[in-house]
Amino acid sequence: MTRFRKRRKTVVVSFAEHEADILANLLRNLVELLYDGLPPRTTTPADPLEALLSDNDGPTSPPEDVVLQRLLPDAYKQDDQASAEFRRFTERGLREGKVTDAKRVLSALEESGADEIALEPDEQLAWLRALNDLRLAIGTRLDIKDEDDYATWEKLDDDDPRRLTYDLYDWLGYLQSALLHNMR
Repeated sequence: MTRFRKRRKTVVVSFAEHEADILANLLRNLVELLYDGLPPRTTTPADPLEALLSDNDGPTSPPEDVVLQRLLPDAYKQDDQASAEFRRFTERGLREGKVTDAKRVLSALEESGADEIALEPDEQLAWLRALNDLRLAIGTRLDIKDEDDYATWEKLDDDDPRRLTYDLYDWLGYLQSALLHNMR
C-alpha cells in the first residue's frame, strides 16, 4: 500500500510493487498521448532570446482528442483567432512541460521501484502536476465533470468494467491528497 511521510522538507513515498507498475504504465500512456500529433521541433537557436522569438511553430487549432483538449485548453473561449495565436506560441511548451513532469516521476519509479522515493520540494511539484494530468485524463475519459458525478461512479457494481478505471481515478486523487498533506 502506498505510504507518504514527511522528513523535514522531503516527502518520502513508497509503493507496493504493483502500484509502482500501474503508475509507471499510466505515465507512459500520458507521455505517448502528449507526443501524439505534435510535429517535431525545428532546430533551436543557441541564443535564448532568438529561441523564444522563433518558437512559433506550434499548432493553431485545438487537438481532436478530448483528453488533450482538457490538458491543453483554449486560452480564449470567445475569440478563436486570439486562442489560435496563443496556442501557436504556447502549446508545444505546455506539452513539453507535462512530458518532463511525467518522465521525472517515471524515472523515479523506474530507479526505485517499490522502494522509498525521497521527493525534494521541486520534485514534489512535478509529481503533483503529473498526478493531476493523469487524473484529468482519466476523469475526462470517464466523463466526470463535477462532484455530483462521483456518486454515480461510487455506486458501480464491482463487476462493472468501468469500475477499475474509476478506482484508478480515485487512487490518483488519494495520491494527490496525501502528497499535498505531507508537503505542509
